[in-house]
Amino acid sequence: MLKYILALILSFSFSFAEDVHKAVIDLRTGDIKRFEASVLKGLAFSIQSYRDKLEDMKVVVVVHGNSYKFFLKDLKNTPYAKDKSLLEKQKEIKERLENLVKFYGVKFEICEAGMKTRNLDIKNLYPFVKPVPTALNAIVEWQEKGYKYMLFD
Repeated sequence: MLKYILALILSFSFSFAEDVHKAVIDLRTGDIKRFEASVLKGLAFSIQSYRDKLEDMKVVVVVHGNSYKFFLKDLKNTPYAKDKSLLEKQKEIKERLENLVKFYGVKFEICEAGMKTRNLDIKNLYPFVKPVPTALNAIVEWQEKGYKYMLFD
């Protein structure tokens, strides 16, 4: 009888174990409004909604395509130097990205191959962005670790 009670107690306690939800975001969009809605606002909202239920969400954003411009310290001498809407919001975007890293634990990885194709310097990235050889490899590797794939295009 004691074994059954112990088993019941253990199963009950495990049901309260913290859930961890994991997502790898394939970020390609260069549209500033989509970026703000899906990344800057959407990720914080989603992670916080899990925290409110005492659950955790881990997010890795793999940057490539048209999204490089949101992660550059200096837009001079880049294809984005004349993007007025980006220039106006660059400081705010940086601060909000830093908050996603600091308060929500979001990781940002960026495709080196695509940066080379666009003649973008890795030294021009924000310090919280990790270069990876290719976006495809990074996405596959995160999926192999149990992260669910989501496209933000």
